[in-house]
Amino acid sequence: MTMPVALESSARVPRHRRAAARVAVGLAWLLMRMSPLRIRQVLGVLRRGARPATAARALAARQAVVSVSVQCAGQGCLQRSLATALLCRLGGTWPDWCTGVRTEPFRAHAWVEAEGRPVGELEEIHAFRKVMVVPALPAGERPRSEAGAGR
Repeated sequence: MTMPVALESSARVPRHRRAAARVAVGLAWLLMRMSPLRIRQVLGVLRRGARPATAARALAARQAVVSVSVQCAGQGCLQRSLATALLCRLGGTWPDWCTGVRTEPFRAHAWVEAEGRPVGELEEIHAFRKVMVVPALPAGERPRSEAGAGR
C-alpha cells in the first residue's frame, strides 16, 4: 500500500532566487548520495562563517526550493532540507539542519529549524527524536571539534 502524497504549494519566487534555488537543489541531490557521516562533515564546513538563519529567511528558502523541484515539494525531505540549508548559506545564513526518527510507526525525516522552531513542518514533527543536527554557530564561534585544534 502506498501512502498518498500531497505536494506543497509553491510560492511566487523572483527569477534570480529561482536560479539560486535550482543550484541548491542540484547540490543537495549530490550531497544526499553521500553517507550520513560525510553529509555531516560537508555541512559542518559549509556552515562556517554564516550567521544563524531567521525563521523567515529559512521559510523563504524552503518555499523557493519547493517552487523549483517537484521532488522537494513531495516526499523528498532529505533533498528539501539540504537544499533549504544550502540556499540559506548562499545568502550568508545557516539554519539548524536536523534528521530524526520516530518509532510508531517507524519513519525517518530531515528538516531545518531556525530560532528554535521547525520551519515549514507539520505538527507531527514533534514526534521525531533528533539523531543528527548540524546547528548554526553563533558569530565567531568554532565547532567543538575545532576548538582545541592547533594547540
